[in-house]
Amino acid sequence: MKKILFVSALVLSILSCRENKSKQAPVVENAVDNAESSVSGAIKKNTRYSSREGNLVHEIYQELIKNDKALQDLDTRIENIQKDAETSISEYDDIIGKSETYYNDATALSNSVTDSVTKKQIEKEIKASAEKYDLKTQTIRNLIGKIKANKATLYDQYIVFKIRKTLPEIEKYQTAHPLKTDSLNQFINKQNTLIEELKKLK
Repeated sequence: MKKILFVSALVLSILSCRENKSKQAPVVENAVDNAESSVSGAIKKNTRYSSREGNLVHEIYQELIKNDKALQDLDTRIENIQKDAETSISEYDDIIGKSETYYNDATALSNSVTDSVTKKQIEKEIKASAEKYDLKTQTIRNLIGKIKANKATLYDQYIVFKIRKTLPEIEKYQTAHPLKTDSLNQFINKQNTLIEELKKLK
């Protein structure tokens, strides 16, 4: 008889635990709930995530810009200028990079020259040519450095903007999902009741 009571109590406890896990519907609609819904839907459909997804800040922000033309335009402009930055400097990077590779390879190759006088002479010529090219391309390299620095700053500022834009949404979500202690206290009481019952069983 004691075993039957114990099993019954255990089953009731498990069932009540499952009931308490069920979520209450949010009081107001918010971007956080919508973002979670979009993500779970994408997972069910095995949709491949973009680099922005998988981070709740980005997901909430994507929900915000769905119905905001100004934010959509801003997002497009930032994405385009970041791509254009790479395009605008890629040709210069390639040419300068190839020249630097040449000088490094020429220096390495000159090390195989056995005659010390000839070796010193060719190393001197390589160094003179490299310094001449560095001086010639200094302005270009400075401008490339500025574009890369601006690209990094733009990225940082957009991340900060996204966080500031989504902070009110997470706060709205928290308001829509108030955390109360009632169900937790009730469950603790059920646990304690079962613990006491177990202590009495022999």
